[in-house]
Amino acid sequence: MKFSELGLSDSLLKAIKRSGYEEATPIQEQTIPMVLKGQDVIGQAQTGTGKTAAFGLPIIEHVDTDNPNVQAIIISPTRELAIQTQEELFRLGKDKHVRVQVVYGGADIRRQIRNLKQHPQILVGTPGRLRDHLNRHTVKLDHIKTLVLDEADEMLNMGFLDDIEAIINQTPANRQTLLFSATMPPEIKKIGVKFMTDPTMVRIKAKELTTDLVDQYYVKARDYEKFDIMTRLIDVQDPDLTIVFGRTKRRVDELSRGLIARGYNAAGIHGDLSQDRRTKIMKQFKRGELDILVATDVAARGLDISGVTHVYNYDIPSDPDSYVHRIGRTGRAGHHGVSLTFVTPNEMDYLREIEKLTRVRMLPLKPPTAEEAFKGQVASAFNDIDELISQDSTERYQESAEKLLATHNATDLVAALLNEMTKEPASDVPVKITPERPLPRRNHRNGRSGHGYRGPRDHRHNNYGHRRHNNGGRSRSRRHDNHGSNHSSRHAFNIRHRED
Repeated sequence: MKFSELGLSDSLLKAIKRSGYEEATPIQEQTIPMVLKGQDVIGQAQTGTGKTAAFGLPIIEHVDTDNPNVQAIIISPTRELAIQTQEELFRLGKDKHVRVQVVYGGADIRRQIRNLKQHPQILVGTPGRLRDHLNRHTVKLDHIKTLVLDEADEMLNMGFLDDIEAIINQTPANRQTLLFSATMPPEIKKIGVKFMTDPTMVRIKAKELTTDLVDQYYVKARDYEKFDIMTRLIDVQDPDLTIVFGRTKRRVDELSRGLIARGYNAAGIHGDLSQDRRTKIMKQFKRGELDILVATDVAARGLDISGVTHVYNYDIPSDPDSYVHRIGRTGRAGHHGVSLTFVTPNEMDYLREIEKLTRVRMLPLKPPTAEEAFKGQVASAFNDIDELISQDSTERYQESAEKLLATHNATDLVAALLNEMTKEPASDVPVKITPERPLPRRNHRNGRSGHGYRGPRDHRHNNYGHRRHNNGGRSRSRRHDNHGSNHSSRHAFNIRHRED
């Protein structure tokens, strides 16, 4: 369905076209008309399905630009997601001159207070910092028309329920409430019962929790083996953009340092880094100046980065829902992706729980040998050399090249170039990764699905999930509140399901 069929104004359609959107995604097609009508909606959609525009477009449509009060508030679990949401809403509301502000922890609150004095009509923020502003009386929510809980399951996992309730309790009882979540545990529905009026659920079918565009593999390995295997896989698969997920901040630091030591263009982000540092790293990754981003689940939550070809789960997530969020970083917008999960022998029960949720059987992958990794590096160097020859002007080097050929064997010259463009063997650059405490053994239980598996799909990758160079790739050098009484009088709670 085209956006022009959803009842949006010309100024918004202009912004949509400028942003490169063509047709509405399923979550947008189902949600936008209902939000425009003022209905409460629960949307089950993983990151990357276009849910920001699904709630953002109708919110912008309803904003009264002559009213200086905050009219809509979006609560996000992380700083990165809050910033990203604010940026997208700003772009979409630019033609209508809608003012959008973001507040989050780890940044100068005085600057945020100054910005809030410019009277934003839409406010995006993380729960803790929003509550801080409410306590300081620098934010007032008396005129809120729409409240959005974005990535609600993650906010519950992070322990933000008290903050969320305190924020909601300072908004009008007759507001519109929208809740978006990649998964739908019972706790999410309890929020619906408590804070929403007859919400309609728009749900992406369970079979679409993970996409056929992502080939999902696992490698069984001991903890001390994983780093060497991962670097060999990177050499063989030759990804364009890669996200590596680690379970802890220490793990992220050690992995990023180890990758850099072995010549990979990598950096890590987690909650202990300053916001300026995290923002800088994310900008570099989005621009393709970094090949590998190492991150914790929280730091990478909600990041919308195009072009990620591979996701490596260095540590298997303890929560199957987190796996869905992780691999949702690749296989976007019709592009193909690969996810690879490292599993220690005592973590196989966690792998089976993930397969029950996604209803996709992960395929085992045999770790490549050192020789296969070396051949992968050479193949990558070939591609980079082809790129250099086709793009760079070499006329001014012709004379020098002829002198070198007169004094050196051509094969020796090319071998020297390939040596420079490949890395030292992994064994020559030892990297120690501190072992993490093993996950506790899972008790065998029925779990939440019990629907069996989809069979293996047609695979477009070889045995190592190698990326096909169908678009030329990218050339790079690898060296280098209390409203209880108000809500109790509302309509009887009834979630009306709409599936897509």
